[in-house]
Amino acid sequence: MVASPVPALVAGRAFLLIPHRGEGLDEAALPGDYRKVLAIVRAADGPVQVRTVGEELGLEAAVRGKLEPLRAKMTKLADRGWLHKRPDGRFTARR
Repeated sequence: MVASPVPALVAGRAFLLIPHRGEGLDEAALPGDYRKVLAIVRAADGPVQVRTVGEELGLEAAVRGKLEPLRAKMTKLADRGWLHKRPDGRFTARR
């Protein structure tokens, strides 16, 4: 079962907070924290772990609970087509 994105209501209008890639939008349509994550993954030499991105963002990577919200953001970016989540749990940027 695949969950479809739930639009948010702002001023009575519905829109996705994290839009699907390819809807005529570029990464400027993403909230700032998601753009930072995307930039870190794109700048990496290869697939990155959530911990690596967390360290770049200045999170306490040694504390697992600090990385879970970041993992959720990266998974959401992958679900919307901005990132690719590999079977080993690492992420790469989509070209």
